[in-house]
Order: sequence, then C-alpha cells, then structure tokens
Amino acid sequence: MTPQHNNASAYLRTRVFTASPEQLRLMLLDGALKFARQGRDGLSARDFEASYNGFSRCRNIVLELINSMRPEVDPDLCARLSGLYTFIYTQLIEASHAKNVEAVDKVIALIEYERDTWALLIDKLAAEKAGAPALHATPAGPAAEDRPALSVQG
Repeated sequence: MTPQHNNASAYLRTRVFTASPEQLRLMLLDGALKFARQGRDGLSARDFEASYNGFSRCRNIVLELINSMRPEVDPDLCARLSGLYTFIYTQLIEASHAKNVEAVDKVIALIEYERDTWALLIDKLAAEKAGAPALHATPAGPAAEDRPALSVQG
C-alpha cells in the first residue's frame, strides 16, 4: 500500500470511530450514493466490471442500512424505512440486470433524497441541542428545491 492510501485509511478509520450514530448513517448514505454513481458510470461506459463492483458495494450498504435499524426504538419508522431500503435494493438489482441507466438514476435520486433528509435531521437535532435555529444542510446533488418530489411509485 502507498503512504497516501494508508493516510486515507487512517483518516476514514478515525472518522468512523469518532462519528455519532447519526453521522455514521449519513456516511453510509454518502457511500451508497458514491457506489451507485460508480455503477451507473460503469454501465454508461459499458465497463460491466466497474458497474458490477459499484452496484454490489451500494447493495451491501443498503443491506447494512436495513440491518442496523433498531425497531424497538420506533417500530413504525423502522418498518417504513425498511420498506424504502428494500425498494431501493430491488430497484438497484433490476436496473443493473436490465443495464438501464435511467432506472439507476431513479434509484440514485431516491438515495439522494434520503441522504438530504437525514442531513437535515442531523442539522435540526444539533440545533435543538445547541438551542439555536436549524441551518439548512447542503444537499448531495442538485438543489433540493430544483428536484421533483419523489415517491416509490415513480
């Protein structure tokens, strides 16, 4: 391994070990977006190995998001999120098997929406803890107000 790789690994390890549970979930969503985009880019370039690797890593993260939920805290919320993540997972599989870039873009939009929602929640919680008004978190993609509302129907 190169010294740069070791430094990046050490940085990521430190970041993960010092993050709050909320920040860890945000990091997972960021990773899911990164790998879904890598898979889409591989698909667009007809580099099916890169596509497979990106989609596989994204699916693994989505499974981790499902498995890390704690239904004893809020069963209704966990059931809804589990349904959303299961939908994202199955849509990602179908889109990658069909080699359909547009379908992958819809999956990415859902993950972006979830990521942006989670970032706003973290911001709100931090503001409440500090006793200050919530700031607006920076979305992962195009401005949130520029994107259409999303639903699992399409």
